[in-house]
Amino acid sequence: MSAPCAISACAAEPLVGPLERAFLNRYQGGFPLSARPFDEAAVSLGTDGPSLIQTVRGLLESGVLSRFGPLFDAERLGGRLTLAAMAVPEPEFDRVAGLLGELPEVAHNYRRDHALNMWFVLASPGEAALQESVGRLHALTGLRIYDFPKLAEYHLGFWLHIDADGAVGVRRWERERPAQAQTPDELDHALVAATQAGLPLVPEPYAEVAQALGCAPGTVIGRLARLLAGGAIRRIGAVPNHYRLGLKGNGMTVWDIEDTQVDRLGAEVGRLGFVSHCYRRPRRLPLWPYNLFAMVHGRDRAEVLADAARIESLVGPQCRGHRVLFSESVLKKTGLRFAS
Repeated sequence: MSAPCAISACAAEPLVGPLERAFLNRYQGGFPLSARPFDEAAVSLGTDGPSLIQTVRGLLESGVLSRFGPLFDAERLGGRLTLAAMAVPEPEFDRVAGLLGELPEVAHNYRRDHALNMWFVLASPGEAALQESVGRLHALTGLRIYDFPKLAEYHLGFWLHIDADGAVGVRRWERERPAQAQTPDELDHALVAATQAGLPLVPEPYAEVAQALGCAPGTVIGRLARLLAGGAIRRIGAVPNHYRLGLKGNGMTVWDIEDTQVDRLGAEVGRLGFVSHCYRRPRRLPLWPYNLFAMVHGRDRAEVLADAARIESLVGPQCRGHRVLFSESVLKKTGLRFAS
């Protein structure tokens, strides 16, 4: 488990050279599905395969990348996930954060500036397992778990772009409309388990995965292509750590929208270029009256608040109130682990 990281410390900006910048701008998705993908990708970047492998390794080691490989959609693989929160008393905060840090079903975990001060994602193979995880967390911590499952998804995905001067901006990313998903089989689940932490940094990564699974490299490439086409993989490539790249202002904006208007307004908010995630989630009254969640990333809090003001103008009188919950520290940040 990595130690908690204050946002200001996580955002210490590293040196990103021309090759690193070109790679990040080009390959947050679309990494080749071929026998020697690093060689193929290197051609478009004006370098060679070994140099690109070393570049990716350096980005991972410096924390500029959270991971490199397939980004899976847990629900299209039959899994379940939810956003959850707890109101943790300050004397207990570090202990509870440590407990959650050791649980594989807990992914992203953040401290936020609200009475509900610990926010995390739970992922499990199915609904029953998810509820078991919620119950286990309650038993471990003695605290109420506020569960906020996704009721509707209006937008998910963004692409960071680094300018020549090092300035980082957020660009909207839309995945292609996936084909009808196929039910994953045993080999698909084994492939997910083998690659969810990332691809091997070797000239023939798919061959190395195939060797571990006891199948042919072409089978791995074909299965990944099928999962990508069906939406079980959102994209394959670099997953940048936006904190390390200088986006120090990160706010979860939450809105109390009239139920009859939330789908219409959620879709409009989700189309805003600065919104990376936008969902409808349940209220938890009386503490939590909000039903629309929109994640906004910016260089500082002022930029996020300006973007939140744009959302406020858009939703208008259909909104009865809102909050911006800023990330104060990263307690845990790993990819979702929904296969073993």
